[in-house]
Amino acid sequence: MIRVYIADAMPEERSALRLMLLDLKMEIAGEAEDWSTTFVEVPVCSTDLLVTDWKLLPNAPKAILVQLRRACPKALAIILIGGFEARQQAALSAGADGFISRGDLPERVAEQLSAVAAKIRT
Repeated sequence: MIRVYIADAMPEERSALRLMLLDLKMEIAGEAEDWSTTFVEVPVCSTDLLVTDWKLLPNAPKAILVQLRRACPKALAIILIGGFEARQQAALSAGADGFISRGDLPERVAEQLSAVAAKIRT
């Protein structure tokens, strides 16, 4: 089973993601509302997939994602963004494995999560 860690400052969004991930038959490895907690817990939780809000990443997202990959090399990262194309490109060029726009319909979010999860070798 794919283990997912959710990092988002908004409890309602974490809850919605949690329900969707459980519907997709994924296990919740943990949750955090800030990046410092996420960075400490993700490697310990044997995380396969990290779903994090772009706003939680510190000022240098590329460097932060490189640090995360060193700490947890097998984990893939999906970045939640506000929906602007420039942010989508920035998330991907920062080293994210995918992105989800907050404006996407739930079906589209599920497709994106499933597509990235399919890259994980369990």
